[in-house]
Amino acid sequence: MSVTTEVRVRYAETDQMGVVYYANYLVWFEVGRVEVLRTLGLSYRRLETEHQCILPVVEVRCRYRSPARYDDRILIETRPSMLRGAVLKFAYRIFREASQEGNERELLAEGETVHVVCDGQMNRTPLPEKYAAALRSMMADN
Repeated sequence: MSVTTEVRVRYAETDQMGVVYYANYLVWFEVGRVEVLRTLGLSYRRLETEHQCILPVVEVRCRYRSPARYDDRILIETRPSMLRGAVLKFAYRIFREASQEGNERELLAEGETVHVVCDGQMNRTPLPEKYAAALRSMMADN
C-alpha cells in the first residue's frame, strides 16, 4: 500500500531552464514520508518529542525519468519498503498528473531513502513499537 500526496510545482522550485531543480525531488520525498505517518495516525513531531527518536537519512537514490515544470500537478507515491532493526526504507514514485487533454500520468522520478532510527545523541535505537507495527502492517498490504 502506498500513500499518494499531491503538490503543485512552484516557480521557486524551477531553474533557469524552467525545469524543477533536482534537489526538490528529495524535498518531495520528505513530504511523502510525513504523509505516510500522518495517514497511519502517527507524526514525526510526536516521534521526536514523545519518543526522542529521529530518522536521519543515511542514503538516498533518485532516478530522474522526465522533467517536472512550473505549475505541474505532481503526485508523490510513498510507501515503507523495509524495516529491519533500526533501519527503515521508504520507496517513492513521482508522477505528473494526467492532463485534461487526455495525457496519462507520467512517471517523472523514482527512488528510495534509507534511515537509521536514532536517539538525540545519534545512537541507534529501535523504532517505537506503535510506529513499527503500523509501518509493518502497511508493508504487508503490498
